[in-house]
Amino acid sequence: MRKLLPMLSNHSHGGGRSALTCRFRCGDACFQEVPNTSDNEYVGDVIAGALSRRSVMRAAAVVTVASAAGSALALGNAPAAEAQTGLAGHNGNTVPGKADGARGLRFAPVAPNTADQVTVPAGYSQNVVIRWGEPILRGAPAFDSEKQTAAAQAGQFGYNNDFLSLLPLRGEHHRQVLVANHEYTDEVLMFRGYDPENPTREQVEIAWAAHGLSVVVVQEEHRTGKLTPVTRHHLNRRLHTTSEFELTGPAAGSALVKTSADPAGRTVLGTLNNCAGGTTPWGTTLHGEENFNQYFANGSSATDKRYGMVAGASERKWERFDKRFDLAQEPNEAHRFGWVVELDPYDPESTPRKRTALGRFKHEAAQPRLTADGRPVVYMGDDERFDYFYKFVSSKRMMKGGSRKAREHNLTLLDEGTLYVAKLTGDSPAAEIDGTGKHPSDGEFDGTGVWIPLATAGPDGAVSHVPGMTAEEVFVFTRIAGDKVGATKMDRPEDVEPSPRTGRVYVALTNNKDRGKAGKAPADEANPRNANKHGQILELAENWDDPAGDGFAWRLFLVAGDPNDPATYFAGFPKDKVSPISCPDNVAFDPHGNLWISTDGNQLGSHDGLFGVATRGERRGELKQFLTVPAGAETCGPIIQDRRVLVAVQHPGEVDGASVEKPASVWPDGPGKIVRPAVVAVWRADGRDIGV
Repeated sequence: MRKLLPMLSNHSHGGGRSALTCRFRCGDACFQEVPNTSDNEYVGDVIAGALSRRSVMRAAAVVTVASAAGSALALGNAPAAEAQTGLAGHNGNTVPGKADGARGLRFAPVAPNTADQVTVPAGYSQNVVIRWGEPILRGAPAFDSEKQTAAAQAGQFGYNNDFLSLLPLRGEHHRQVLVANHEYTDEVLMFRGYDPENPTREQVEIAWAAHGLSVVVVQEEHRTGKLTPVTRHHLNRRLHTTSEFELTGPAAGSALVKTSADPAGRTVLGTLNNCAGGTTPWGTTLHGEENFNQYFANGSSATDKRYGMVAGASERKWERFDKRFDLAQEPNEAHRFGWVVELDPYDPESTPRKRTALGRFKHEAAQPRLTADGRPVVYMGDDERFDYFYKFVSSKRMMKGGSRKAREHNLTLLDEGTLYVAKLTGDSPAAEIDGTGKHPSDGEFDGTGVWIPLATAGPDGAVSHVPGMTAEEVFVFTRIAGDKVGATKMDRPEDVEPSPRTGRVYVALTNNKDRGKAGKAPADEANPRNANKHGQILELAENWDDPAGDGFAWRLFLVAGDPNDPATYFAGFPKDKVSPISCPDNVAFDPHGNLWISTDGNQLGSHDGLFGVATRGERRGELKQFLTVPAGAETCGPIIQDRRVLVAVQHPGEVDGASVEKPASVWPDGPGKIVRPAVVAVWRADGRDIGV
């Protein structure tokens, strides 16, 4: 067992993103001051002052257990070590271009490219499932880019699709329920002659209606993977910026979330900047509200600043048309966003709920797993430079079955439990982490960690575990609670997904151009590169495989970038036999246990894409590119089924200088047509399973 050592731990657009993307997607977050100005940049021992004496003793015990877990995790990597030393002459089976590899990844990898199309492997076919503006509700008109109205958009598929979920639909042959997030609007690509300084009310109201969520039933073609929308199905639904949502859990009704329009603090109009999400074992979907800060003007408080609120006007100028977006008039309105939303897609009359027990921050996603006794545990990342990743452990058990009683009970699971934030400790000497990405002497970036409790919500109220903060403050200002207890500052933790096969948890860390800059947190073992432009994926194993536990072992599974760069790492797999990858964003698992990774902001000269990587066996770390997306687009919402892959092609044509009049992409409908975000399905032309 290794001994644990305490460790010290201008307007250039980072990543491959265009200035246009930065402007509309996240409000130029990378060019604002880093919201996290706390001094907890070290990843040594837990700050004693942030916990009770009893908690410190408990954390110390956990570290001891985690050391043992770390050894087990290292032993679990033996197959990867075999791959590193023994696969160079393995019958030539990993030569790029041959349809071979780990089960589920047996396709010829797509080469990096800049084609203005969705490029898929040889032998695969595709179709556009649904585009922005296609009618899904009864009475909604066909899309007309020159005659857009808010009323029409409220019945049509929304803009900039991100997270996707496909759910079974009993009793309707070859049909499924597709749920999609609509993260943000890109007005210069939506409206001819758009004036960003003087948007019209109609343009603003169309944008309000284009945000949010869509539920649409899709019909599958039995002999292929093709999907088509079933328009006007009774389950189809649009939820947008003026739809009603319910606040539930420990912060609901708090003075911190009350406004003049909602003095009870329990009813919110709208959901904003829904990025990724999750699908629950009880048949609902979860939706993370991410860069919500950019919609609000005139932020002034310290908490506004910690959440990235601007002091002046907002980019879209919504505050001109609704005072709730002006924090000078409604200072609590922003506190009603930044939550995880739970939606029941099988009940079109239900009110979606914002689950305050899961904390308020820039939620990229939320994916649950169950403990041995049936309690859901939800893993979550806060997508900001130097922010944290979290988990929520419910105190209630899921009830099995589809009865009304079971469904009603399961819709309360995410209101009671404990919210935790992660603190990681590396196991290598500080001098060996030099910011270049060079591996320490033990051969990998790894260590242990603890889950620090922030607050617990129960049926009779909530209790804070953070000195100096009430429970309501912890849940509403979760970032500040993480600052106070010394959580580990990460390189933009985005999607966090547990493997349904192994229980290992994978955290996508997209990039962080400010890592190591003067006055900013230096490289540490979990975030080992200064000016990190390519990102990494962290693998976490809970102690004793108990998702409710408070300790874990971790290591970096993948360090992204050009495989020829010595700083990159692919779980020990030979680097001359993998695809280059940059800026991992969303992750998902296929039926074989492979991890699929979508990218956002590729820095290697190619368009963004979707990649599959083996997580187990002798091919662990074998990574292949499955597709690329069109010019200016990002790959989102991957779903990998036996016979079908779905991706959301978000913000195609979002290139600097582009507009309706000067499009940078002609996808998906060709020249002369407005560029439209859309969902794409891909399948094998011979009808067989993906990658086998």
